[in-house]
This record gives sequence, structure tokens and C-alpha cells, in this order.
Amino acid sequence: MTRWLVLCITHSIASALPAADWPTHRGNPQRTGNVDGQAGPKSPKVLWVHHSTQHYIASPVAGEKALYVSGLGAFNASALQATSYDPSAKDDDRTAWSKGAPYLKRPTVSPPAVIGGLVIFGDGMHQTSGALLHGLRADDGFALWQYRIDGELVHLEGAPTVADGKLYMGGGNAGVFCLDLKRIEVDGKEMDPAAAAKAIDAEWKKLLAKYEVDKRKDPDFAMAPTEENLPKTQPKLVWQQGRERWHVDASVNVAEGKVLVGSAFLDEEKIGDRAVYCLNAADGKEAWRAALKHNPWGGATFAKSDTGDLVIVGCSNIRFDPKELPRGQGEVIAFSLKDGTEKWKRPVAKGGVLSPVAVSGTWAVFTSTDGKMRGVEVGNGRLAWTYDGKAPFFAAPAIAGDVAYSADLNGVVHAVNLANGTKLWTLDLANDAAVKSPGSVYGSPIVHGGRLYVATSNLDTPARKGTVLVCIGEK
Repeated sequence: MTRWLVLCITHSIASALPAADWPTHRGNPQRTGNVDGQAGPKSPKVLWVHHSTQHYIASPVAGEKALYVSGLGAFNASALQATSYDPSAKDDDRTAWSKGAPYLKRPTVSPPAVIGGLVIFGDGMHQTSGALLHGLRADDGFALWQYRIDGELVHLEGAPTVADGKLYMGGGNAGVFCLDLKRIEVDGKEMDPAAAAKAIDAEWKKLLAKYEVDKRKDPDFAMAPTEENLPKTQPKLVWQQGRERWHVDASVNVAEGKVLVGSAFLDEEKIGDRAVYCLNAADGKEAWRAALKHNPWGGATFAKSDTGDLVIVGCSNIRFDPKELPRGQGEVIAFSLKDGTEKWKRPVAKGGVLSPVAVSGTWAVFTSTDGKMRGVEVGNGRLAWTYDGKAPFFAAPAIAGDVAYSADLNGVVHAVNLANGTKLWTLDLANDAAVKSPGSVYGSPIVHGGRLYVATSNLDTPARKGTVLVCIGEK
């Protein structure tokens, strides 16, 4: 390993930790899908389209130099790709780097977290057991570490959350775990990041030297070393809570020193606990638990209001499965962050709320499978407006300025006035002249640098093989 690479690893694991740029699902505890605070596009102008064979289930994530998105290919083969923002880039050249087989061995639907020089994401999905959390260098995808978590129905579907140098994540039947990103174990020996990089450097030099010897002996059979040949390197486990008692597929949230956890009960497997939990971030101890009627697949959103800090949870009796849409029911509930008392509830009689509620100022906005986007007052849950998208929503809203953006299962992007729910514009990705790609939107859109990013999937329509990642903006 070169000296430059060692310095990059040291910087990525240590000094870059405080400079988190997309540290949690949807970018912030309010789940707005917009971390830089810029307003989004005022019109449905398509700046560029990236065509792919990957099915984009996870929401895109914005990094400093690239857009990161997880995808599923044929037979659930997984990939994570870094995509250039440059509007002038050609479609074939837009992927800066991608990570797939043989490095990734399980399907990946986890939206990554991006912190300084790291991209962190999990693998596995509902039908798999045992999973790996991956830490890659953002610039080129080099694997810096992995953390393994084993067990039946253990998978890392949600996004990681990084706060104060610690990483928090749900792991299905593994419950919730916390890792210290400043304490690195190399083959079981704990080191600081600089010492860990030095150990990796020494081992990499040995592997390269052996490869040079093997090439001279038998060049046809000499195999170059890969990241998998390096010592086992992983962050230190701080605590784990709820193993084999909860089932946590939703992204966890961290706010005000608390970890907010949505746990599901799996009806078919008869496992888990249908509830929202509040844990102390430092040690994982339970502060309070609130039972739920439906599963909180979208996880919890943190909000401030005149009545105190709130935990807002969207719930659904169905999962992300179009076949279950006719029986969808759900609700949105607000609890006190302090003690878990219920503050208000907003039922949805004919649709499930599958993705996070987005909060901006006094507004909480959510979508549901009944084809509606709704705006309610954060403090009391009063319904202020309802927008009819006329097709089911799996994706959450992204909020930028005075606009809420989302996209439905017909591949139509909607821009709605945040204050009154009136339609500002729509964009049909199947029929737009610049896109012409039918597909469904599962992963929630995001806004970054004034642009809106939307990705599609065709998992449920096999005849449509192609998908797209679309950039909408003014310039």
C-alpha cells in the first residue's frame, strides 16, 4: 500500500469523522432529504439521465463529489455506485466507481451514510441471514473495513446513522448496535486509526512483495492481492440492544442524545416487537417504549414544536409490495421525546405510510399508498392539506424551501406547495422526451445543490429491464 493510501485511510477514519455531510437517513433527523438547505428546482427540467440495469430500491445519497446509490441487478446481485454530478458527462462515463461482486456477496438495499471520506452501508435483505457493514473510501470505493453481524433474519436494510464519532444501525433480528468509528480492531487487536493504517500498510507491502515473487515463478497463475486479503479490520462494538427480541429494518434516528428505533413484528415468522423505542445513545439503555398498531417501516423522525421535542412515526400494515396495496392501512403518531407519551395521531384509512415523515418548521409531510401526500401541523397533527397524486406512494417527500417533492409507483415526480398542498408541477419519467423510461420509484428523492435526484426500479415489472437515475434542476 502506498504512503498516500495510508494517509487517506488515516484521514478517512479519524480526522474526517466530525465533518459528516450525509450522516443519517434522508440527511438529517428531520428526514427532509436535503442537508444543504438550498431550494429545489422550480420547473421539471431534466439536466441529465443515467441509464442502468440496476433496480434502485434505496434512496440516493449526496456526497461532496458524487451521488451514491445502492442497486439490485439480476438474481439480486448487488452494487453500490458513485455517480458524477457533472451535467456534461456522457452516460457511459457517469459512474466514477462501483462496488459489486465478488466483493459484495449479498443483496444491498441500504442507503449509505457519507461522512467526510467514508461511505458506509449495509448488505442483506429480508430473505437473507447474516450481514456485513461496509466502510469504503468515498473517492474510489476502496474497502477500509467491514463489520460482520450474524444470525437468522439478520440483515442491514436501513441506513446507518453517524453521530459524535459513533455509528448506530438496525440489523433485523440483531436489534440495534452501536460502533465506535475511532476505535479500530485489526485481527482482534484494538488500535487507533493511525496504528491500524500502519498495520494494514505493512501487510499490504508483504502481499505485494509475494505477488511479485509469484509472477516471476509462474506469471500465468500469480494472483494479485485484493482488499479481502488484508487483515480483518473493523470498528469496535460499543453496545447492542434488542437482539432476537426486536426486528429493526427501519433506519434508526439519533437526536438529543437519544436513539429512536422502529421495531416491527413479522406476522409470518411470529418474531419481533411492534413498537417504537427510545434508547440512551451512550449505553443503549431503554428510556421508554411505545406500542404500535402497525409496523414502523419508515422509522422515526425528530421534530421540535411549541409543545416540546417530538418523535413522529409513520406506520403501515403492509410492506413495500405492490401486491399488498389494496389492503393498505396506516397512521402517523407523535410521541413526546421526553417520556414517550402520545401527543397526537393521524389515521390513514386506506393506505400505509411506508417511508419517513419529513419535517420542516411547523409542517410535517408524509406520503401513503393511497396516492396522497398530506401536510399536518407538527405541534398538534391537524390536517392542513391533502394532495392527490393519483398513484400509490412508497417514496417519502423531500423538502426544499417552500416545496415538497416526491415520486409515485407510476414514475411520476410531484412538486407540491409546502404551505397549502397545491400542485406546482409534475414530471412523468415514462413519457418525458429526455427520459422515456417507465419505472416505479421506491427510494425517496433527494435535493442537493438545488437539484432533485430520483431513481427508478422495475423489480415488479420484469418486462421493463432498464432503469434510470435522473437529475432535475435549473442548471
